[in-house]
Amino acid sequence: MLSYIDEIRAASARLLKEGTVEMVVGFRQGSQPMMNEPCTIRRPEDVDSLVWDSHCGINLANYLTNRKEKIAVIAKGCDSRNIVTHIIENKIQRDQLYIIGVPCKGMVDKRKIAMMAGGEIAEAGETDTEIQVKTAAGEMKAFPKAEVLQHNCSLCTHRNPVEYDELIAEQVAEQTQEVDRYADVAAIEGLDLGARQQYFKELFAPCIRCYACRNACPLCYCPTCFVDEAKPQWVGKGQEGVDVMTFHLLRAYHCAGRCTDCGSCERACPVGINMRLLTKKLEKDCVENFGWEAGLSPDLRPALDTFKLDDPDKLIK
Repeated sequence: MLSYIDEIRAASARLLKEGTVEMVVGFRQGSQPMMNEPCTIRRPEDVDSLVWDSHCGINLANYLTNRKEKIAVIAKGCDSRNIVTHIIENKIQRDQLYIIGVPCKGMVDKRKIAMMAGGEIAEAGETDTEIQVKTAAGEMKAFPKAEVLQHNCSLCTHRNPVEYDELIAEQVAEQTQEVDRYADVAAIEGLDLGARQQYFKELFAPCIRCYACRNACPLCYCPTCFVDEAKPQWVGKGQEGVDVMTFHLLRAYHCAGRCTDCGSCERACPVGINMRLLTKKLEKDCVENFGWEAGLSPDLRPALDTFKLDDPDKLIK
């Protein structure tokens, strides 16, 4: 994916020079290794600050909500599917956007790399197949990209953008036959009720209610979140287990039929909670019951946003 950047910069400069867009939403080098940060570019002469590599995991659809400008956005597969959802839900209009599609081979997990490296990462580089890091202690280490991908990326079956105006590289092969997207969900479904309850109690025990998962999610754009409502107050503000669980369960249900498993929530969590298990369970149910995957077409309403007479009714019996 390193070869994409020249095309991304050229397309961005062209669109700004021609006045096709007012700004480009992309990535620039972050202040910390392996943490590129979103940015907006408004002048053609600034496009050289744009970067693209395996550290561009943040979902840029999060920066389009309710914007009024004409915008170019650099979009990998999951970004494009969330953009489709934004269009469906009238958070932005399709004719406002120029989507620069980027085929994706997966983003790497900075936590996994730091753990494998055995210390804080001072510098990072990469080739097409390898991540190279230098630790704070001065040790040089290298890891195959395939071994350090974010978990959602290792299971992704929509690596190519589904909606775009310009594709800056050849499409990559999809992983539809190689992965079992719901193996971890099925394992939990196989537990008895008590064991399942204990599993999730332990899973969410480290939660500090910082709401980083909510803030990073491109689907969480309610003007007032249910956890911040006071009249009525839906959930307590403390660290009681029932309040923590209520927050995660209700947020997951708000994303049901909309989540693309982009991994933004898990990536943002400061304590490393895999709350994707909840949204993946609901994604699995949507696939199995309605044949629905989120964000594949701007012309189709989400599974829980429509009704058909032949919808299965076993969920509400």
